[in-house]
Amino acid sequence: MISKRSTSNKIVGLTASMGYQVGVRRTQLISPERAWAYLTSAEGLKLWIGTVSPLSFSVGETFRSAEGISGQFRVVKPYQQLRLRWSKKEWVEPSTLQIRLLSNQPDKTTISFHQENLDHPVTREQMKLHWEDVLAAIREQTSQS
Repeated sequence: MISKRSTSNKIVGLTASMGYQVGVRRTQLISPERAWAYLTSAEGLKLWIGTVSPLSFSVGETFRSAEGISGQFRVVKPYQQLRLRWSKKEWVEPSTLQIRLLSNQPDKTTISFHQENLDHPVTREQMKLHWEDVLAAIREQTSQS
């Protein structure tokens, strides 16, 4: 008997408990300290949150950008990890966004964006393209200096 739950029918990015999820990562030729400094700078924030007032990056801190992205920091580990609620203004429910900086070399850092609790495969694909663009912009902007 052939099972109706074939792995070939699995929907990409759909989890049993966290809705749709997506993860994108790229290795950058910068230190974790430089990656953190860039991500938390006004220029870096503009890429992944938008235009916001200066942030302190403390657990519980909330934000809303001029572009309508809002959220709240849940985990802040400098030079390693940010975990936050993250939502576009048109979304009914917020997602969970985790940014990790992974490195075992002083001049290379893998920046990882992982987002879960997305509502639809189209939203997942949009966010996949968005985070790929963010990582490409980080590479371009940090390699110039």
